[in-house]
Amino acid sequence: MFDPAPDHRLRLEDIATAAAHIPGVFLNTPQYDCEPLSAALGCALTVKVETLNPIRSFKGRGACYLIARLAASEAPVVSASAGNWGQALAYACRATGRKLILFASPNANPLKIARMRALGADVRLDGDDFDAAKLAAERFAREQGLRMVADGLDPEASIGAATMARELTAEHSGLDAVLIPLGNGAMLTGMGRWIKAASPRTMVIGVQAAGADAMEKSWRSGTMVVHDTAHTIADGIGVRVPIPEALQDMRSTVDDVLLVDDDSITQAMKLVFQQAGIVTEPSGSAGVAAVLANRARFAGKRIATVLCGGNATAEQISWMT
Repeated sequence: MFDPAPDHRLRLEDIATAAAHIPGVFLNTPQYDCEPLSAALGCALTVKVETLNPIRSFKGRGACYLIARLAASEAPVVSASAGNWGQALAYACRATGRKLILFASPNANPLKIARMRALGADVRLDGDDFDAAKLAAERFAREQGLRMVADGLDPEASIGAATMARELTAEHSGLDAVLIPLGNGAMLTGMGRWIKAASPRTMVIGVQAAGADAMEKSWRSGTMVVHDTAHTIADGIGVRVPIPEALQDMRSTVDDVLLVDDDSITQAMKLVFQQAGIVTEPSGSAGVAAVLANRARFAGKRIATVLCGGNATAEQISWMT
């Protein structure tokens, strides 16, 4: 396989061997051409379903790989999460006997907070949103001399996520584009890194919520764009402070980033449920929302997307029926 970016911090050889460090329950997830969704959207759509695992999201891949690669230590690990990353870390830390201290906003999805605690994390609520909770976590880790791990910053999180692209390209060649939700960037940069080596003609397209577009604006302008607030139902990708390392990773792996509004996301959740029988949280259907909002661009194309999370609240589930 030709490496278009041999000096990239996400190494192809690490992606190729990462699965050996990830529990099988997160690997080889369903990926198939969903004919009802394709008919509704006017394209040939392959979905990769990442909701059928103990934490209902793809993040178990990166979290388990990261924790497996950490040096042996009895010291706690510190992180921040809107919910899915925290569940993944809690699962990985519990399996390896590590203590995890997680910071989250009191405004985070209560289902996700409850699951993080149920998986053994010491969850501390601080800050108005995810980025404020992340600042609190960084401050605490610095004061206590503990290791802070961050989705999108630690390359292992992206490498673990990249195993999805390795599985996808092994079975589905000739894709015109892959639409990948964009929050902190681990999934987009990891998958994009592998796709650009395995299938250079395939466009790698990030999808971000219009009400939380800091990563898109930063990537497009080449400068750090930080927002004071984020307004979106898609809490899993509701980031207002970009990670510089993730932005740099995007330079050689991403062809475009599309913004989708909350109405498109809600429509996509409903469509995925009705046509594929799959419950997704808002960020989990962001790729489908991008097709809904850009029908002409993707008409007749062979595309794929990741249904990356299924931790929907009761209210969100009611939107789908």
